[in-house]
Amino acid sequence: MAVSKDPVYKKARALGISPAYLGYTGESKRALPNRRSKLSEYGMQQREKQKAKFIYGVSEKQFRGYYEAASKMKGQTGEQLIILCERRLDNIAFRSGLARTRREARQIVTHGHLTVNGKQVDIPSYKVSEGDVIEVREKSRSNTLFKTIKETNATFGVVEWLSSDLENLKVTVDRFPTREDIDIPVEERMIVEFYSK
Repeated sequence: MAVSKDPVYKKARALGISPAYLGYTGESKRALPNRRSKLSEYGMQQREKQKAKFIYGVSEKQFRGYYEAASKMKGQTGEQLIILCERRLDNIAFRSGLARTRREARQIVTHGHLTVNGKQVDIPSYKVSEGDVIEVREKSRSNTLFKTIKETNATFGVVEWLSSDLENLKVTVDRFPTREDIDIPVEERMIVEFYSK
């Protein structure tokens, strides 16, 4: 049975972003029209926060935690916030091509299909480090999804900071991304302004 994508499209339209950022192929990455009335500065800041939370699939509590961690790191807080979100294991599964959509990536992780450095991890928010090797578990390789990925060796949206060996269902984190590597349409400066009030 096919999974309905209607809620994703509805939410994306409300936030003015394209479902392509969530992995729905065939979609343009141009912003969707948002017919809502003009927002206040606070409203715009809140919308940017909602966009980031929606794209990465995180709760308010998790996102606030990322912000607090980012504020203690060297560099610009907003950039560090987005980089922390990119380091999530479910995001790595999506960015590497092991999953076609962000929702599928989250499901792959929660079902225990992945290992990090040989150890099974089923926590989507698990934070990867440079040099980590993510692989599909031996027992999971017969799964239809992974068979398809292995056979087609399709790189759905593979990024430069990861080395994806989809034929062997293996991914290496070569380095952490910079903000320039990350294509999400979010103005993180506004998120920092929202939380720093």
